[in-house]
Amino acid sequence: MLDYLFLQLIHALAVQKDRKGVPNMGILQYAPQALKNLFLPPVTTSYPFEPATYPEGSRGHVDIDIDNCISCGMCTRACPSNALSVDKMKGTWTINRFDCVACGFCVEKCPKKCLSMVIGYETPNNTKSEAVYQKSPEVLEREAKQRAEIAAKAAAAAKAKAEAAAKAKANANSQSETEPKA
Repeated sequence: MLDYLFLQLIHALAVQKDRKGVPNMGILQYAPQALKNLFLPPVTTSYPFEPATYPEGSRGHVDIDIDNCISCGMCTRACPSNALSVDKMKGTWTINRFDCVACGFCVEKCPKKCLSMVIGYETPNNTKSEAVYQKSPEVLEREAKQRAEIAAKAAAAAKAKAEAAAKAKANANSQSETEPKA
């Protein structure tokens, strides 16, 4: 009760009226709030010394496990702000953090589930740049071998198909020669 009366007194001193009766905030206009804040715990946190806590529902940023990525491009097609790009031959995945709206569509569309939304934010930078993620050399080598094997199988299948077509054509020609002409 005493605190309330004291605050009312300070408020009465702080608010003065000019000649026309309009309240004129004097030099002590912030005194009630300042006195109240003296007895309350701090509202802010000491961020660098304590880890930041993010509110429920904060989206954070997109993160990738690049070695599990198959570079299909589903994430780039799902991105409404065109912040993503994938280069399958180089094995890179690029995100422009300034264009990304953290909607999470790319995370939903990823067939391998190598994309995820991470609570928190990337470390700020003083230049506008894109984050480029590169696959490890072992993964790139394995994918190159797989592509070579697939190309070899396709070439063998095409060769077998061409040989079968040539054989069928030769059989058709030999049958037409053996048939008596009328």
